[in-house]
Amino acid sequence: MTLYGQLLEREENNELIKVGVIGAGQMGFGMIAQISTIPGMAVTGISDINPAAAQRAADAYNASANKKVDILTSADFKEIIHSDRVEVIVDATGVPEVGAQISFETLLAKKHLVLLNVEVDITIGPLMKKLYDSAGLVYTGSDGDEPAVTTELFEFAKTMGMEVLVAGKGKNNKLKIGANPDTAQAEADAKKMSSHMLAAFQDGTKTMAEMNLLSNAIGFVPDKVGMHGIKGDLDSVITDLNTKENGGILDNFGVVEYVDGLAPGVFVIVKGQNDGVAHELSYLMKKGDRDHHILYRPFHLASLETPLTIAKAVLNHDHAIVPLGAPISETVAVAKKDIKKGEKIDGIGGYCVRGVLETHADMVKNNNVPIGLVGGSSVAKRDIKDGSFLTLDDIELDESTTVYRLRKLQDQTFVE
Repeated sequence: MTLYGQLLEREENNELIKVGVIGAGQMGFGMIAQISTIPGMAVTGISDINPAAAQRAADAYNASANKKVDILTSADFKEIIHSDRVEVIVDATGVPEVGAQISFETLLAKKHLVLLNVEVDITIGPLMKKLYDSAGLVYTGSDGDEPAVTTELFEFAKTMGMEVLVAGKGKNNKLKIGANPDTAQAEADAKKMSSHMLAAFQDGTKTMAEMNLLSNAIGFVPDKVGMHGIKGDLDSVITDLNTKENGGILDNFGVVEYVDGLAPGVFVIVKGQNDGVAHELSYLMKKGDRDHHILYRPFHLASLETPLTIAKAVLNHDHAIVPLGAPISETVAVAKKDIKKGEKIDGIGGYCVRGVLETHADMVKNNNVPIGLVGGSSVAKRDIKDGSFLTLDDIELDESTTVYRLRKLQDQTFVE
């Protein structure tokens, strides 16, 4: 039976999937509105640090829903997670520390977790996946986010036996590596989103984190630190994202990449696994005889697709995207301004650091710092130059945070 058929059956039997949402900002609000018209599913709990935002989302849900729901709202996410009204949790916060607390609390409550929080997933996802597996629960990233949409294309190609050479996404915002909440404020206000979130999009951190999550899910790595980030279209990338020996820019295949010009889509570059498939690909793709072809989805619907993942988790004990095991890549902190000794260093989407993708092996070798651990009471131990990759000698991390403690446990779990 299809997912839609299963949801219709739930609706007919009045056995609705009961969803709790943590975070009623742009992403959370859009998803809550979407669920209001989906059969077999209902939002039964909403938490936000701003109680008015949670109530606004609840009111919007009931304004659209055919059946009104008595939605529990609270500023305390633990109240939603442990409520008997809720059976699956969605983390729509985008904050590593909050996400770590939600992940751990949801595990204790013995409920499935769907993440619209790439930031926490790249920081402690391998550990949480292992713990949730041990508890017989689903831990998963979300459909609609570019990593999961790209993974779907990757698995589509691999299921047909094709060789996948490159996997990636289009860059949605013009890269401004010095972006901060102040420089992003006006545009954020116009788009009705958080200025910290927009700054993380603009300074490249979000793109790096998304390709980090994809890397951990499919085993591909960045071809170079930070990836290439070329400009291109559906035809030019076939030529450019080839190996140097074949006139391209890559040292190797089996890499993740982003392209300025393909937003809001995602892609994989494939090669037919034998002469018969290669010939058929060239015939079907209508681009002439090519050695490589691009499979492209021209959109991703972000949180509007999250209900698909909720349904997969509850109905089929399935996921959208999960880490393969130990971390493969990392998004590490790079200074985006001069930082003085003793200065407090804020985290993702802030004033001090941006994220850059590198392999986990390089992170360990270079003593670099996962950006998801930066924040809280983190302080500079010495002057740090703009553009420098932070090392553990540069920064005193806030060891009191949940995300730090879980990351230490992850490091001990996946000993090299």
